[in-house]
Amino acid sequence: MNFSDDVRSAFRRGESDAVVRMSEAEIERAQAAGDPAGEVEARYSLARVAIRGGDLPGGEARAREALAVALRSGDRSLEERPRHVLAAVARMSGDLLRARDLYQESIALNEALGQPKMVNSEYHNLAFCELGLGNLDVARKLFAEGRERVFRNGWADFVPYVCVAGAALASAEGDHARAARLAGVADGAFTSLGQVPDPDDAADLAKVRAAATEALGPAAFGEEYTQGQLLDPHEAFADDRH
Repeated sequence: MNFSDDVRSAFRRGESDAVVRMSEAEIERAQAAGDPAGEVEARYSLARVAIRGGDLPGGEARAREALAVALRSGDRSLEERPRHVLAAVARMSGDLLRARDLYQESIALNEALGQPKMVNSEYHNLAFCELGLGNLDVARKLFAEGRERVFRNGWADFVPYVCVAGAALASAEGDHARAARLAGVADGAFTSLGQVPDPDDAADLAKVRAAATEALGPAAFGEEYTQGQLLDPHEAFADDRH
């Protein structure tokens, strides 16, 4: 049994209560065994559950507890997940300038650790900061580069997030029909993996749906969204050549 794999799978399936039970038990075990990696993973998992429940201060507190354990251990690789959460809290709280700095620091850490998938993930999040700051050209470039990396490397678990990014960009550009369609593609991609979005991406999708429904009306939104659910993600971006 691998706690990290099990707890992350449970979180992605949306099983928050199970994540809390597993994590609290793991903290006790890890502290008794002197296993900082297990304790960091468990506290990180509790932070994610708090954020999913809308408790950003609670999520930040749990992430800081995890980071403190990581720093005491001297193992830099253990800092990666807590620092990711702290950046996400800043972004979801609307402090986009601080979030941008934190994501850039996280990118540098992951590059030093030789973790290309995590580097890509943090560039994805950095692009959302740029989008929120109104830097559409920068966001568009970062999203396109990330999408190319995901498709080229076959990172199937990140395909839904590419779709979230496309929907958010289309919404910011005022193309609400495309945004609604890509929201459907994103939800279909999550469903095909048996997953639910991470909390920050769920919030971004909710904004896209609300804006598109207001702009198009419920019926037209539903039509575009349903069409998107039937599209393969690669097909949905076939006309985007960057």
